Amino acid sequence: MTDRSDIETLLRGFYAARLRGDVDAVCAAFADDAKFEIAGAGQASPIAVIAVGSDEVRRWLALMIKTFRIADHSILSMLIDGASAAVHWRARVHSRVTGAAVLTEFVDLVRIEEGRIRSYTEFFVPR
Repeated sequence: MTDRSDIETLLRGFYAARLRGDVDAVCAAFADDAKFEIAGAGQASPIAVIAVGSDEVRRWLALMIKTFRIADHSILSMLIDGASAAVHWRARVHSRVTGAAVLTEFVDLVRIEEGRIRSYTEFFVPR
């Protein structure tokens, strides 16, 4: 079983890789059969993504990293209970397509198994 400090290290490494735009390191945090979901309220319309398995997860994460740059990242709270975690964070999200930057609040619900992310659900709301 993964302990609290291992989970915190995994998640902080995951966020650091995401900030760097390191697709390989971000994807390495996920189990091969992981489930990745995004449920957000975009400025124009709701956004929903569901990816299952390493190929689909990689495709979506690569697209996100290519399209959006995250800056001013701040973890506001990280709650870890057994193999589950909830991370509340805030960042300025820059669109590489439009050039717009929006301060955004995030809550990620994460389940860890065997030292890797088994499920990851991200909720976000632009401020």
